[in-house]
Amino acid sequence: MKPRLPVRKAILERRTYEAPAEGRWGKVRLDFNENTTGCSKAALAALRRLNNKQLAMYPEYEVSTKIIARYFDVKPAELLLTNGGDDALRVFFDTFVEPRSHILICEPTFPMYRYYAEIAGARVESLRYSGEMEFPLDPAIRALRKRPRVFFLANPNNPSGTLVSKAAVQKLLRAASHTAVVLDEAYADFSGLSGIPWIGRHPNLFIAKTFSKAAGLAGLRLGAVIAKRESLELVRRAMPPFPVNSAALAAAAAAIRERRTIERYIRDTKRLRGWFTSELRHRGVHVFPSACNFVLADFGIRGKTLFPRLAEKGILIRDRSKDLGAGYARVTIGTPSELKALLRILDRSR
Repeated sequence: MKPRLPVRKAILERRTYEAPAEGRWGKVRLDFNENTTGCSKAALAALRRLNNKQLAMYPEYEVSTKIIARYFDVKPAELLLTNGGDDALRVFFDTFVEPRSHILICEPTFPMYRYYAEIAGARVESLRYSGEMEFPLDPAIRALRKRPRVFFLANPNNPSGTLVSKAAVQKLLRAASHTAVVLDEAYADFSGLSGIPWIGRHPNLFIAKTFSKAAGLAGLRLGAVIAKRESLELVRRAMPPFPVNSAALAAAAAAIRERRTIERYIRDTKRLRGWFTSELRHRGVHVFPSACNFVLADFGIRGKTLFPRLAEKGILIRDRSKDLGAGYARVTIGTPSELKALLRILDRSR
């Protein structure tokens, strides 16, 4: 018997978000853009130091907030910790978006913007990246004149890996006089461009961060929102009192105190990204320019046989054939051995 409950129409009309895969442990994980080398030894040691009484307490945030704020070069009052990067995005709907109001996005992009908008009963105005994944700057500026409640811009973008320039972002900020602009910087560590220095000049600018990528803490779920203090106070009103767990706080603080591991991973990833892109192009694969820890590639007709073959060998990639076109896939920049294993199978699939 189905339950007879007063469910919101927005929930009934949408599908449940399904994670792309389970059972990934022990496989070559080039599908979720994780740090496949793992978190730092310092973060792991911090988790081991937690005792039973600490875990029985509600989390305390002051010390960790100061450490993390210093890492991002902001004041503690300009930083809000969240339960992962997804929660750092959800809070903008709770703060700014009402049913039938509208948001602005540019697709293909991170699907959670549309996901949360549908749950909120908001209208989504979606622009499109070009076939070469170029951002539509002029259409975006025109769309901002309609005063959407929130404009979400992943920069660099997922799944394309492409970067909107500093000059272009600043044009967008000037055009968004009545819109909350959320720069989703999940991958900014790999691009070298961040909007954090601009928050003092733009009270409508919010930066979403995550510790799931470069810091290798995806399993602990820690994110952050950075903005001017007065603007961030509005967002704080929509947050629960204890959004982040003690283990995530301890591991993140330790990881950024000993930041050499994070810095080495970023440096190695950027180097490997260039090498892997060159290797794919040498094999006739179209690869889009990337400023992330992954690349978007069009394997063309080879994808039909390559993708199942990779899965058989335990090498996971993010097949984007259904939404971007046959042969498209997003591939995380893993370790050299992981990437070479993929290339060997590609060579045999010619």
